[in-house]
Amino acid sequence: MQAVILAAGRGTRMVELTESVPKPMLLVAGKPLLEYKLEALPDDIDELVIITGYLGDVIRKHFGGGFGEKKISYIEQKELDGTAGALWKAKDMLRERFLVMMGDDLYAREDVEACIAPGENWRLVVQELPELYRAGRIELDEEGHISEIIESSKEDEGRRASGLASTNLYCFDTRLFSQPLVPKHEGSLEYGLPQTAVAAARALGIVFEPVFTDQWIQITAPKDLVYAAEILAKMKAAEEKKAKKQPIHP
Repeated sequence: MQAVILAAGRGTRMVELTESVPKPMLLVAGKPLLEYKLEALPDDIDELVIITGYLGDVIRKHFGGGFGEKKISYIEQKELDGTAGALWKAKDMLRERFLVMMGDDLYAREDVEACIAPGENWRLVVQELPELYRAGRIELDEEGHISEIIESSKEDEGRRASGLASTNLYCFDTRLFSQPLVPKHEGSLEYGLPQTAVAAARALGIVFEPVFTDQWIQITAPKDLVYAAEILAKMKAAEEKKAKKQPIHP
């Protein structure tokens, strides 16, 4: 199975941290954000397509043509025309079902596995948050399927509204590319993957299924890198403690 990683943006909210490296290559506990994502991919994912843009050569030089047993190809998004615009750059390379993830946020392996589990439905990993901040808000229909993904605006950033958030970890299939790109909002020159996916699922009659998690780590500002390092350290300590309690059989 293939995975597409959208890693073209600079990450302007990271200020001077992204002057010499793209946001997906910022370090957390001594390792690039992007490397954590590659480690979270199960063995079922054997081919990666990374969409690069700002300082993309940094990513290509670091990972080269593969990560473990997984082959890596690169596509440059020269015109930053949104997340759907980025994914559409890879459409001729993709076959059947595929995973889509962002190049900066951190995801758990079990959530990736749940997202790509066999089935005809499209899926999106979602998480309940006390403050949505910059996350897209998920609306579900009466059957519990995704009916809308409402992206945040600058006016929303200071608000403390809670809700079900999109983690931008998707599983689609190539039926998606039969449908038109949808702008992020009226008059926008960027095409949004959330807007395009919701419209495509509705037009094609495909169930858009939420996969619930509480392990997503959103990376939007420098302070999130510190928070991520703390969370990862706690998770590692918990795993080590659990391993020590496991009985040793002769």
